[in-house]
Amino acid sequence: MQPVNTSHPAYFHKVVDCQWACPAHTPVPEYIRLIGQGRYGDAYMINWVSNVFPGVLGRTCDRPCEPACRRGRVEENNGEKPEPVAICRLKRVAADNKEDVKARMPSIGPKNGKRIACVGAGPAALTVARDLAPLGYSITVFDAEAKAGGFMRSQIPRFRLPESVIDEETGYILDMGIDFRSGQRIDSLKDLMGQGFDAIFVGSGAPRGRELDVPGRKEAAAHIHVGIDWLASVSFGHITTVAPRVIVLGGGNTAMDCCRSARRLGGKDVKVIVRSGFEEMKASPWEREDAIHEGIPIINYHVPKSVQHQNGRLQGMTFEIVRAEYDAKGRRSLVPTGEPDVFFECDEVLVAVGQENAFPWIEQDCGVAFDKWGLPILGDATFQSTVPNVFFGGDASFGPKNIITAVAQGHEAAVSIDRFLHGESVTVRPEPLTKLMSQKMGIHEWSYHNDVSNDTRFKVPWAAAETALANIRVEVELGFDAATAFKEASRCLNCDVQTVFNRDTCIECDACVDICPMDCITFTANGDEAELRTRLKAPATNTDQDLYVSAELKTGRVMVKDEDVCLHCGLCAERCPTGAWDMQKFLLNTMQAGPGCRDSKVPLKELA
Repeated sequence: MQPVNTSHPAYFHKVVDCQWACPAHTPVPEYIRLIGQGRYGDAYMINWVSNVFPGVLGRTCDRPCEPACRRGRVEENNGEKPEPVAICRLKRVAADNKEDVKARMPSIGPKNGKRIACVGAGPAALTVARDLAPLGYSITVFDAEAKAGGFMRSQIPRFRLPESVIDEETGYILDMGIDFRSGQRIDSLKDLMGQGFDAIFVGSGAPRGRELDVPGRKEAAAHIHVGIDWLASVSFGHITTVAPRVIVLGGGNTAMDCCRSARRLGGKDVKVIVRSGFEEMKASPWEREDAIHEGIPIINYHVPKSVQHQNGRLQGMTFEIVRAEYDAKGRRSLVPTGEPDVFFECDEVLVAVGQENAFPWIEQDCGVAFDKWGLPILGDATFQSTVPNVFFGGDASFGPKNIITAVAQGHEAAVSIDRFLHGESVTVRPEPLTKLMSQKMGIHEWSYHNDVSNDTRFKVPWAAAETALANIRVEVELGFDAATAFKEASRCLNCDVQTVFNRDTCIECDACVDICPMDCITFTANGDEAELRTRLKAPATNTDQDLYVSAELKTGRVMVKDEDVCLHCGLCAERCPTGAWDMQKFLLNTMQAGPGCRDSKVPLKELA
């Protein structure tokens, strides 16, 4: 193998598994350390720069960072199911305990003469507005609803996300001089394009829920509701009760929100019925667990077959029982088992089988091209449509995902808009800013706490069940207190503090090999990667994480370190007699819209 290029921004970034997995690349270990120090405002602002809505995401994020967390891989003896650091819930700790941060928000520069329209006030559009408003752009945000937030406000129940949190975090953005046109639905893109905006960002979401197409659906329509529309009606207070017996169809997070909401609105017999198996459900594991915890059964491998009704009154639904079969390529098909169909009585049905985009307001002759699935044709990283000054992001771009993905796409679209309005290519993406800083504070002392905690993951306390289920606006999770947050933060392995090797000072004494608790350092002859992985002190079987390979040493051997299971404890650097190992904190900041993302640093007014 060739020596690794540790100067490339991606190398050490990939070692910080949580930050690498986060679509917005939030510097997770950095803000967790600050939480452990009680510096909640600082932790909040680090989050705010990357993910824009720390309080919202601290309650609702899909947590792609947590499955990637190294703690879950290296913690082998602390329980049957090793668990990652509670990254998401620690984010909430920063949001709930911070001081007033209004004075720390960006100052707004003088107007540069360019006007940008954002269609929708969801997470993607608000991210675009937040990134561009401080640069002097005049931002107008249009939304059909009275308040900003998009699907964060309309589709996430208040027992998961209090309205006050949405108000606070959307308010930080709207207070940047944004012209928020609430209650104004855009009915024509051509009309908007004719209003003189220099760029248009479409962040209108995926507002249409997929329908149920089975016999009896239309006849019993009064008792069958599309899940996302029903949740919006609940959120805005149009629906306050539900019938006693409710079936929720679907296995995603929307289905989990529907069943838990129905339980709180008076549903006595609420069940979720899913086509797939339990492990294949799209809902996050913790969302499924929360539903089950609240006494809601999940019935798998049942395919809707018909709706039974009498004189327009819903009686129940019939389901076919199936099983999953997989072909040689791993593709799944659902095959009837031959067992008798199953009938479930119900009074209402909530259909949460997916969402899709709907653009009836975008005229076919306006120049925006769509693919066969009805999605806009966009540049993969630019989010620019076939009309050069029209950009998309969030669920409106590549289909429904989640809040953190919408935020990440908003950042990228803002970079594209900023470069486009400066006359620069939108396909050029600026490299992130990176920095390595030694954490050495003495001969064997470091500026970070490098002891590895043996604690298992701490549980977030819940409100009492009788209280939580009696009121749909009572928040279920109470969040960590300061003491528990400190202990949970201490479980972080500081994966951004890197082990950096200097071959020139190494004397190949093997002291680091002897002391490493994970046996992840080996001095050996070089070879091809696949073969080299098999003959390390502990075989490196996870090929998703790189090997740290040095240049050739004096003996002709190379130093090979398995980055996958390193605890970043610093024992190798403490034991090394020559200082060939050092612990260096790696900081990565993705480049956002502004002078740093452009080829030219000349302001727009001077360009004009």
